[in-house]
Amino acid sequence: MSRSKHYNELKKQVEKDKLYPIDEALGLLQKTSKTKFDASVEAHFNLGINPSKGEQQVRAGVVLPHGTGKSKKVAAFVTPPTEKEAKEAGADLVGGKDLIEKIKTTGKIDFEIAVAEPEMMKDLAQIAKTLGPKGLMPSPKNETVTKNIKKTILELKGGKVNFKTDDTANIHVVIGKVSFGKNKLKENFQAMLASVVKARPQGIKGIYLKNVSISSSMGPGIKVELTKEK
Repeated sequence: MSRSKHYNELKKQVEKDKLYPIDEALGLLQKTSKTKFDASVEAHFNLGINPSKGEQQVRAGVVLPHGTGKSKKVAAFVTPPTEKEAKEAGADLVGGKDLIEKIKTTGKIDFEIAVAEPEMMKDLAQIAKTLGPKGLMPSPKNETVTKNIKKTILELKGGKVNFKTDDTANIHVVIGKVSFGKNKLKENFQAMLASVVKARPQGIKGIYLKNVSISSSMGPGIKVELTKEK
């Protein structure tokens, strides 16, 4: 396929086993991003955890200094007195038991992240099997179950990203667009890295951050050099 050949040509510019300082890695990322659209930039973290152990799961959130370049569609599951506040904060879908019943009946999900007041969690259990597999179930761990709905929605709309490890002990998260330029992407990357390090589970022995890489949409992965204390 012509696309595959194109990818392989781009990949030749990246040394497979080299760890690049973040400035050099971002410069190389921009050189190897040849899409006609403004490509997203992802950071990938491979962690030294056992993903089968619940206590070793890494789940947290971070407000990126420059956002991701895309506003996520937010659903707010709230009690009637909070509905107006949620709408004013910018939630795309707002409701309580009515919204839960609609999702339960149709199975349709038209949002990318969900937030909820603690009072709504009992009712949300009805659609946990629908939201859970898609990673959309609100959770206190990533601060999407909150009494301060307005603050949470504003943060999510302004560039907060929630992340968690998958079943192979990896985290994949969008940290911006190629058009952001090196400085903004670096600041977003550093904020994300600091958050992953801070979220290290207690009791983890040995190397926590095994390797980190960045890539653009349809571009090759570029390994990032980390300081030893990570």
